[in-house]
Amino acid sequence: MFTCDFKDGVWQKPEITPYAPLTLDPSARVFHYGQAVFEGMKAYKDDNDDVWLFRPKDNLARINKSAERLAMPAFPEDVFMDGLKALINLDKDWVKPGFGNSLYIRPFVIATEPAIAASPAVEYKFLIICSPAQSYYSGDVRVLVAEQFSRSANGGVGYAKAAGNYAAQFYPTNLANQEGFQQIIWTDADKHEYLEEAGTMNVFFRINDTLVTAPTSERILDGITRKSIIQIAQDSGITVDVRPVKVTEIVEASKNGSLKEIFGSGTAAVVSPISAFSHKGELFEIPKQDKRYSDTFKEKLNGIQYNKTEDPYGWRESI
Repeated sequence: MFTCDFKDGVWQKPEITPYAPLTLDPSARVFHYGQAVFEGMKAYKDDNDDVWLFRPKDNLARINKSAERLAMPAFPEDVFMDGLKALINLDKDWVKPGFGNSLYIRPFVIATEPAIAASPAVEYKFLIICSPAQSYYSGDVRVLVAEQFSRSANGGVGYAKAAGNYAAQFYPTNLANQEGFQQIIWTDADKHEYLEEAGTMNVFFRINDTLVTAPTSERILDGITRKSIIQIAQDSGITVDVRPVKVTEIVEASKNGSLKEIFGSGTAAVVSPISAFSHKGELFEIPKQDKRYSDTFKEKLNGIQYNKTEDPYGWRESI
């Protein structure tokens, strides 16, 4: 694992050590005031045994944006990239080839200063840990549209990958699981009128042949896979409509047959088709298309990530 401490106003010399437990003071501020942010990344191995990253600098930019929102220090790009590549080179044998296989990479920052005082810490620890991974979701997903609980609100930390955002999702997601749904499509906190994210993923809707997705905001995470899909769709001649999406619009589109697909996107799942959604106790099944946008996008993204195809965007980076 890669570790680097922040003390005396500067990041100290980083090191890579065997994966091991941490020793922290019980009064470390992360335990009491929630200063913790993280990222999710993957490394992919091609047929030549070479290992690749996908848009890693975007992940660094986002974790620094998350850190800023929680009054935490930014991490320097050169140290991050050098450390990340050194760590993955050491763990190269854990990166397995083949679609669906990858090395999941988790950079995160926690407040380590021991102090029971409600103010930002002055000491932090930046870490990167890794684990071999396979497909995150198997098969299509059934989702429940949120009517009571909210993931985030205006002026909050919804756009940040803050640890507490995910803890707050667990209870309503458990309730949805008990009803037979794997995830929740979150709605706005004010009136639950607008669709925002699907569980741990950004969400897309295909209405006829137009791809629709909500704009990023202070409530919605600026997903790297999301941005990649929008770019690929536009370059494939697909109309992409980035705008607020009303729940009633999607319900009506399902009823009149113009809703062809819903799918989520994210680092873990890449692209995850949604087969049905429930709203106000009514279940809406989405007929499976012969040629789904979601399958095309996943194939094109995987082609770039696993070095199977050309990368016209410069997203793929060798370690």
